[in-house]
Amino acid sequence: MKRSRENEAPTTANKKQTTLLSMFKPVKTAPIVTAPRVADGAENNAEASDDVPATTTTTKKRDPKDLFKGADQETLDLLDLEITTMNYEWLKVLAPEMTKPYFLKLKRYLKAELAAKKTIFPPLNQIYSWSNYTPPSKVKVVILGQDPYHNFNQAHGLCFSVVKGVRVPPSLANMYKALALEYEDFKTPNHGYLEEWAKQGVLMLNTSLSVEAHKAGSHANQGWEQFTDAIIKYLN
Repeated sequence: MKRSRENEAPTTANKKQTTLLSMFKPVKTAPIVTAPRVADGAENNAEASDDVPATTTTTKKRDPKDLFKGADQETLDLLDLEITTMNYEWLKVLAPEMTKPYFLKLKRYLKAELAAKKTIFPPLNQIYSWSNYTPPSKVKVVILGQDPYHNFNQAHGLCFSVVKGVRVPPSLANMYKALALEYEDFKTPNHGYLEEWAKQGVLMLNTSLSVEAHKAGSHANQGWEQFTDAIIKYLN
């Protein structure tokens, strides 16, 4: 689904908020095993068995930079945002893509835009919000937008979504109308914050992940499209 203009209705809308994934086959989940509650103080009073030797397990903390072994310092500097803010599972999948010349060129472009004091949306630390709400192992549905909202206090890393307290944008309002027509029990939210959709497994991705303030499509054809195409190809 693409948002070409704010007042243009989406051509398709077949997702539902309250039972958004109801049209898909249920995903099998591992059974949940609940350990019996230990009586108060039992942890401290229990005696170790002579038959079971005590063991110590050391778990090595994951360092995202380990995914870029062999990269030079300039590359690591350019990818600092990805290394520090992207979900590790997605970072592991996309690390090979991020070291390609086109992506590093994109990062140099963004660096130059910031150096020129241009305002970029969403805020840098939210560009990869979609990855943290919906890691690849949880993706069930993809909603694809065009580029982020380009006004203040709107874009936060999920396509079509705005934080609570911000007026529902026309593009999202049109989506709500289409959903209401398609599903009788769809209840139109009084806000545009789509975090719950993302948590349910809906990957909410724009083809371009950034935009200059008040300039729709300003970061098109800089490399984001190739990057998000790689994401879609991975999911397929």
